[in-house]
Amino acid sequence: MLGFTNLDYAALAFFLIAWFGYHAALELTPAGQRSLNKIMNRYRYRWMEQMVVRENRIVDTTIMASLMNGTAFFASTSLIAIGGVLALLRSTEAVLPIFADLPFGEPPTRLAWDIKVIGLAVIFVYAFFKFAWSYRLFNYMVIMVGAVPVLKEGNREEALAVARQAGAMNAVAGKHFNRGQRAFFFSLAYLGWFVSAYLFIVATAGVLLVMWRRQFLSDAREAAMGQAHG
Repeated sequence: MLGFTNLDYAALAFFLIAWFGYHAALELTPAGQRSLNKIMNRYRYRWMEQMVVRENRIVDTTIMASLMNGTAFFASTSLIAIGGVLALLRSTEAVLPIFADLPFGEPPTRLAWDIKVIGLAVIFVYAFFKFAWSYRLFNYMVIMVGAVPVLKEGNREEALAVARQAGAMNAVAGKHFNRGQRAFFFSLAYLGWFVSAYLFIVATAGVLLVMWRRQFLSDAREAAMGQAHG
């Protein structure tokens, strides 16, 4: 009815299981506590605690501006991607003959093509909301950083408490930013579905492997753990 084969449904199911399974493993299991993201969260807290002893916080504000600019860039990129997907949706008649000539699987029907394109749009919309929310959270973090008192005699506990709250907001903003980037990575795998369900499965497995390796087996993680070698 929709123009999909059983292999298409299996490939889509594998894609969704890979995405949500990776999310659960990274954020909801004890194993996820050893990921690069969690390690960097500890540095976020250490950064906020170190900031307390600095009266001049130009370095800190520069770092925060960099984080916000990067997040704004990805949010803008998401909007551009959404616009590109909508343009693709209007070009169905021109695109379908091209994919019909490819030697991979059955040529898609117009309905199946439109559903695939809408699915891609949904991924980019999700990414935009994550990046936009992350940007807003970084704004909140900046406000909280402005409320962190300079360390003096008698206010150590108060200063550290506010700094840890800012660190917690920093970690939450980073979490939503990571989710937005995750959507970008999985959107690359999703593009394989436009060619073939087989390529969709292979691309999903490849993206999952790359992301898992970066979180648990990468040289970046070793560097964050202090285990990097020259």
